[in-house]
Amino acid sequence: MGFVLDTIGKMLAGYLQREVPGYEPFTPSEPERLSHLLREGDVLLVEGNNRIAGIIKYLTQSTWSHSALYVGPIDGASEPDGEPHVLIEAYVGAGVITAPLSKYFTYHTRICRPVGLSFEDRNTVCRYAINRVGFGYDTKNIVDLIRYLVPLPVPQRWRRRMLSLGSGDPTKIICSALIAQAFGAVRYPILPRITRAGSRQARREILYIRDSSLYTPRDFDISPYFEIIKPTIECGFDYTKLHWADTPKPPREVADESDPFPEGVFAGARSALSGDGEIADVDAPLAPANEDGRAPVSEAAE
Repeated sequence: MGFVLDTIGKMLAGYLQREVPGYEPFTPSEPERLSHLLREGDVLLVEGNNRIAGIIKYLTQSTWSHSALYVGPIDGASEPDGEPHVLIEAYVGAGVITAPLSKYFTYHTRICRPVGLSFEDRNTVCRYAINRVGFGYDTKNIVDLIRYLVPLPVPQRWRRRMLSLGSGDPTKIICSALIAQAFGAVRYPILPRITRAGSRQARREILYIRDSSLYTPRDFDISPYFEIIKPTIECGFDYTKLHWADTPKPPREVADESDPFPEGVFAGARSALSGDGEIADVDAPLAPANEDGRAPVSEAAE
């Protein structure tokens, strides 16, 4: 019976990891800049393009479906061409594995950096994740996989709970939970302390996430304790050096004698909505304000 369940589980895992055709990231990563900026302890968020990624993005209402921890070159782990593995990630069907950075060069990614994390604690976070490489995912737990085949839509209050349905250990299915536990080893927060909550539902949601360690990639993105690092900006962005292919640069807008809207023409101008609730004539000529601060009413608007 165990062999049958394991076989079915592997088939479901393979189906869920199958890529969806037509995926094109709006802002793919720039390999050199991404490699240059990443530091040990950074969390790399990824917008995935497989079936399970689409479900996770829906359930979490976020762009991000996967997360990996950057730990630097890992001893004994590299690609055939010599590229070192620098990421730790948890994958359904594969468990906790290492990966090269080039794996996500063609994906939309985001760097989330813990603010103020000491060098010692940063090493502890990385070592925690490295020590768990090889932790597998039990594909015989069919409930963990079937949850992603449930027809949509799912009520909002149940979306995140769908991610933990049937799982005794969320780290074996949700990549972000392993990373959250690594930061928990040095008592570094991800979600803020609850001092005020907009609603009782919001408070229950935060408490539920903490109690179950059910973190998602979105939580690192919105966390007040993680800085968003954008390679384009960090490497020096100058908008004046951009080359626009569609139209030439428009002339500079300056006020001169031929300008139909000289400086000060809008001072004290009335709103387009008149006092009686009717829309004023937008074709009426604009004029400077009177001494009482009101613009004169044109004949067309009377």
